[in-house]
This record gives sequence, C-alpha cells and structure tokens, in this order.
Amino acid sequence: MLPKASRTGSKNSSHPPIKIPELLAPAGNFEKMITAIHYGADAVYCGGKKYSLRAHAGNFSDKQLAEAVAYAHERGVKLYVTVNIFAHMEDLQGLEKYLLFLRDIQVDGIIISDPGILALAKEICEIPVHLSTQANVTNPANAKFWEAQGVARLNVARELSLVEIAEIRKSLDETTMVEVFVHGALCISYSGRCLLSYYFTGRDANRGECAHPCRYKYVLKEEKRPGQYFPVEEDEHGTYIFNSKDLCLLSKLPQLINIGVDSLKLEGRMKTVYYVGAVVRVYRAAIDYIAQNIEEAIANNRMISLPPIYMDELMKVGTRGYTENFIFGPPSAEDMLYDRSRTDQEYVPVGLVQGFGGSAEEGKWLEVEMRSPLRKGETIEYLCRDINVVSFEVLELLDQHGIPLEQANPGNIVKIYYDTESAWAWEVNGLLRMKK
Repeated sequence: MLPKASRTGSKNSSHPPIKIPELLAPAGNFEKMITAIHYGADAVYCGGKKYSLRAHAGNFSDKQLAEAVAYAHERGVKLYVTVNIFAHMEDLQGLEKYLLFLRDIQVDGIIISDPGILALAKEICEIPVHLSTQANVTNPANAKFWEAQGVARLNVARELSLVEIAEIRKSLDETTMVEVFVHGALCISYSGRCLLSYYFTGRDANRGECAHPCRYKYVLKEEKRPGQYFPVEEDEHGTYIFNSKDLCLLSKLPQLINIGVDSLKLEGRMKTVYYVGAVVRVYRAAIDYIAQNIEEAIANNRMISLPPIYMDELMKVGTRGYTENFIFGPPSAEDMLYDRSRTDQEYVPVGLVQGFGGSAEEGKWLEVEMRSPLRKGETIEYLCRDINVVSFEVLELLDQHGIPLEQANPGNIVKIYYDTESAWAWEVNGLLRMKK
C-alpha cells in the first residue's frame, strides 16, 4: 500500500499533482471501525445513540465516540459523526449539548441533512459541516446554495450521472469538497428520503428508524379473497419490486478521480465486520493501484482500467448483485433484483484474527474469533491488506484450554494450526473467509 503522503501523485511531473481522494468507510460500531481502519480507510463515519439515520446500527455511546476519535487520530484517520436525521421538535431536545460534546472531543466533521440543525451547528461549534446525500444536491445551483451556507463538503445525490457530478465539482470553490457514494445498498426512494417504512411499521426512515421495506417480498391480495396471495409476476419466488441491486462504481474510480471528486464513500454501517473489511480492502487496493499508475496513464493520454482481480475479489463479498445506478444514464429493470432479497453468497466469513505465533516444535497457529462453523481439514483464506490472499489448510483446531476440536463454532476463540510459509502476512484484525 502506498504511504499516505504519496497518494497525491508525483511532484516532479509537468502537470499539477493528481488529487487522490479520501476513502471514507462505514463504522457501525467500534469493531467495524477498527476493521475499516485496518484495511486502509482514510476516514470513517459513525453515529451516536441519537440523531443518526442508522438508529439500528450498533452506534456509539458518548464515551465510545471519544475513544473512537482518539483511536482514529492515533492512526492518522479522520472521524465524522452523523447528525443527519430530519428533526421533529422533540428531536431538538439535547441537540445543542450534543453538538458541543462533538466539538470538545474533536471530531473532524458532522454530517447533516436538516437546515435547522446545520444553522445551529454553524452557530455554536466550529466543526466542518458535511452535507448528507439526504439533502438531495442534484445541480450546480443547489450546490452553490449550500456552499454559501458554509458547508465544507457536499455528498451529492445518488441519482446523478458522471457528467452532472463533474459540473457540480466545477461550480464550487476548490476548498469545498465533493463526496460521492461509490458502493453499497441503494434506497429505492429519492436519495434515501422514504415514508414507506413509516406507513408499514411506524418506524420513520427519515429519523433513523428504517425497517427496510425495499427488501420485503411483495404479493398481490384481493379484498374479497382473504388468504389468497398472488405473485406480482408469474414467478415461483414472488417479487421484490423495490429491491435495487447494490451500487458499485469500482470500475469508474478513474473517471471520478479525473473529475476531481474529493471523497469516495462506502455504505454499510449496518453490514457485518466481514463486509466492511472486505469492501474497504478492495477499494483501498484499487485506489492505490490508480495512484501508482496515473502518471503513466496521463503521459500516454489514456484512462486507467483496473485489472479483473479487483472486481473478482469484490464479487466474493455478500451482495444483491451490482449496478452502476445513474452514472451513465437512468437504470433499467436489469438493475433490480426481483426474485430474492439478495444473491447467493459463494464465500462466507470464517473469523477475525486476534493473534498468531508458534514455533517449529509447537507448530504455527492463528488465534481467531470465529464467525462461521469451521472443521479440521478445511481450506480457508486470509485477506491481506493489499489485494493478495493466502490460502491454507486447517491442520488442527484447539479451544482456549488447548483441547482439540473437530469443529469450531461462531463465537468460539480458537487456535488454528497451519503449514504454510506465508506467516509474514498475518496481522491482528485480519479477516478469514472460506468458499462454501
């Protein structure tokens, strides 16, 4: 992985240095934040117990937020906090105190949707304000308006094409940053503003309580035929009529970098530790590959193409399938997943490395917190911090008391013995996976 100082391109070329954007990763809880940072995030975003649009993520207590800021800053990583609900009157109680707390623990930015919350934040604390995608920035005039309100960064709407993003970037001052979602779940409603959840369940998506009705399986029911359900389409699975495939702009990173996007954002605060780490890993490696090759590409007047291994690795992460959404025009039926809530997953997470060691006499081992069942003799893979993978056979499993196991189960802390010469790759917080 390139050192962070060199991610801005060469200083010896005849053209201005190329700006390599920040990689911004989700941190639904402390463990996910650690994993995102381990795999190369430049910044993470998280929510407190209130005011966040992911109320059912693990989220952070005030004490955890202070610890998270310290942890991130010690590793040269920025931390942004979501205060991005659309507030009702009762939501404003305690907000001023909370904003001052975020100032005192020195968060690097607060992500806001509501103009009233934005005005209060600008009045009482000097934290840079990042405008949420919920604010629906869809054109340069809109962007200039928010810039005039003192917003430091705009996360543009997910309904935009590459051309529209480029025009917004050109319309703003250089010091105003543009952030783009490049990967993760897509809400079928406008930039995530949705009332469907509230109507169905009483959980207000615009205040962080979304019940994710986009992922429900829908059927047709006729009033006078109780108990009879008809598929919306003639299909044995029924129909997931709102279920968009997940956004994936991995192959468009060179174009986004070329138009001057400042931050590439990954969705997933409610996803698993494995998902967060595996996705951050691929995007970090891809951005670094672009940084290493961009000078040559410019010299030869060509756009960089990522080698297939990057998408191959991303396909091994659980997903609903991938779409590039609006980036080159409106999506079609091919960008929806109508027959199930998600695609079948070929690989499963095995566990999280917590330690490693051993000797020629004792044997070499990894200490692992298990996330899926694992049996002696199975082959698993370790995800390095670059795009490389180390594959090895499980020779022996021992529990915490040194007792041999035929199978380790989720939640167990075990020693996995192996026989491979790739011990240099192991690091605490590394992820293990296995093909089904």
